[in-house]
Amino acid sequence: MMLLRDIIGNFSIAGITGSADIAISGIQFDSRKVMPENLFFAIRGTTSDGHDFIQTAIEKGASAIVCEELPATPRDGITFVVVLKTNQALGVMASRFFGNPSEKLKLIGVTGTNGKTTIVTLLYRLFLELGYGAGLISTISNKINQTELPATHTTPDPVQLNELLARMVREGCEYCFMEVSSHAVDQQRIAGLTFAGGIFTNLTHDHLDYHKTFDAYLRAKKTFFDQLPASAFALVNKDDKNGRVMAQNTQAARVTYSLQAMADFRCKIIENQFHGIHLNLDGHEVWFKLIGTFNAYNLLAVYGAAVLLGQDKTEVLTRLSRMEPVAGRFNYVMSPDKITGIVDYAHTPDALKNVLETINEIRSHHEQLITVVGAGGNRDAAKRPVMAKIAANLSNRVILTSDNPRFEEPETIVAEMQAGVEIHQAKKVLVIVNRLEAIKTACALAKPGDIILIAGKGHENYQEIKGIRHHFDDKETLQEIFVNNNMVNR
Repeated sequence: MMLLRDIIGNFSIAGITGSADIAISGIQFDSRKVMPENLFFAIRGTTSDGHDFIQTAIEKGASAIVCEELPATPRDGITFVVVLKTNQALGVMASRFFGNPSEKLKLIGVTGTNGKTTIVTLLYRLFLELGYGAGLISTISNKINQTELPATHTTPDPVQLNELLARMVREGCEYCFMEVSSHAVDQQRIAGLTFAGGIFTNLTHDHLDYHKTFDAYLRAKKTFFDQLPASAFALVNKDDKNGRVMAQNTQAARVTYSLQAMADFRCKIIENQFHGIHLNLDGHEVWFKLIGTFNAYNLLAVYGAAVLLGQDKTEVLTRLSRMEPVAGRFNYVMSPDKITGIVDYAHTPDALKNVLETINEIRSHHEQLITVVGAGGNRDAAKRPVMAKIAANLSNRVILTSDNPRFEEPETIVAEMQAGVEIHQAKKVLVIVNRLEAIKTACALAKPGDIILIAGKGHENYQEIKGIRHHFDDKETLQEIFVNNNMVNR
């Protein structure tokens, strides 16, 4: 329990009716979850307005309401707190309610289009190995030391987020590494948090279904760095033209990393193979188990952040050199008859291009590269034809298929992808909407030595169709087909 007055603190409010000296048992913004003596926040969303559910929240026992406008007839005995933006107030007040947990550990946020999950996961693993208590908040999972919790969003809502951070503090975490999505920044999910550092990876075409314009997408990412305190660091990829923009107005210490230019942290690729990458990183030659140029950037960002957090350079490189790839990120499977299978989460044009270019850099080109790729439904449709064009330009064969169609028809999504294939590339492209059949066909077309890339879903173990998640794991499926084909061929 906590007094409403203490939850409000010095947050700027437009007005209050009723007493601020009442005890609050919990915070909610979903009226269905309200319990007696809760503080309810009326949030204006894209599909509904929390102000329409104030009465429901009161009937379920809410004793105080935070809103942007008072109801026509405010209920007697209920305290109403009027603010300019309830979503911002939720973040700040949720942080206070849970004891400002982000101030009690070193919270590092990673933002950008690609690389977020790999960077936060490697940092989390690294700091555990270095002997620290560490937490992880990522697309794949949330972790408190060795305890794994399911992840439903890249960045949880402010109540879940602060509750999670408070639990990390209680369980001895000194660090937390979290992905910061553009949605989270725009929706004020990170309002009220204190970050010890921010990392920028890159910025490419994504989430325009939500942000509408690339400029709005960029501004959302930049806002994260604009809000960093002077005590934090802002580590940005100098090779991305938007890196300079991200750090433009930040109060944090500006630090850069690069593969192509002078920077605070630098590395050079010596050798790139399917089983790993050999780098000269900050003057040290090291072999890593991760693969590709994009992972050279990820490793450099992890190394830079660890050094900025005061860790020994040699110890960091030694630990990183032993680490396995993150689930669903360039995962490598070999069939008994030497067909190479690669499963990757690449679901944006830039990520797909990076993975295919990496494969093409490594392979001999005497073999076929067969790419199986789809695009998610109810997401940015503009990237669909672009992804198909990239796949066709950089592969020998392409199979366009279903990803997570959600509430769209998969045939429509695939047709929009197919429209991006240039006429002279059309003969190499097949359309097989059923994802299982598409993967089976790729395996049937492949000969010993060939390479199959299955892109788009990576770590996901489901396929979402009409609101239902059906079990489907690309890597598991590929392994089963490889084993079954081997048994048939014996």
